[in-house]
Amino acid sequence: MSDQQADLEWRQDAIPVSTRFDDPYFSLDNGLAETRHVFLAGNDLPARFAPGFHIAELGFGTGLNLLTTWMAWDQAGAQGPLRFTSFEAFPMSADEMARALAAFPELGDYADRLVAAYREDPTLAMLDGIEAQVVVGDARETLAALNFEADAWFLDGFSPAKNPELWDEALLAQVGTHTKAGGTAATYTAAGFVRRNLEAAGFTVTRIPGFGRKRHMTQCVKPAA
Repeated sequence: MSDQQADLEWRQDAIPVSTRFDDPYFSLDNGLAETRHVFLAGNDLPARFAPGFHIAELGFGTGLNLLTTWMAWDQAGAQGPLRFTSFEAFPMSADEMARALAAFPELGDYADRLVAAYREDPTLAMLDGIEAQVVVGDARETLAALNFEADAWFLDGFSPAKNPELWDEALLAQVGTHTKAGGTAATYTAAGFVRRNLEAAGFTVTRIPGFGRKRHMTQCVKPAA
């Protein structure tokens, strides 16, 4: 159905922008560097990688975060499997994903392999040691229905000002419930209501320097039991 698909326009013929949320899918400056700063470093990765490590994500988008993590996992020589569970309400098509990821030639054949797997099955599956899953639908409903505890969360929905539903208290409470004791979460936003909702979800929340022109981002830890 059309209302379950991404509605896109393209800036500079390369950067996908959601017309539904009037927000780009990745940084207009350097999306790959931002992913590494916010989601990898923000969760102390790859230092924490271990067999069976589980990352969960709100907002699959172009798959850039998965690809960046997959490359870092391989480069770290980590032993699999790595689990990666992502939630996406409005998925791109495989052709749209391929067009978007062409902006990151550094990702090389990782992007090609992801697009090929996604074209065959948009919910994904095993990707050379990565147990990847894209859960399609409203995360406010789909997350509560699943039983897992992630080691780390990538909170990468569209801007809280434009997509507040993905940052509301009830959903972030579910993120907290689905996080192991000692687990972490990171996001590019430092919006006050997001930080308060994460604190209410049981995280210790810290505002740290953001990427590029973004002064701050948010880093979270769920205290060990």
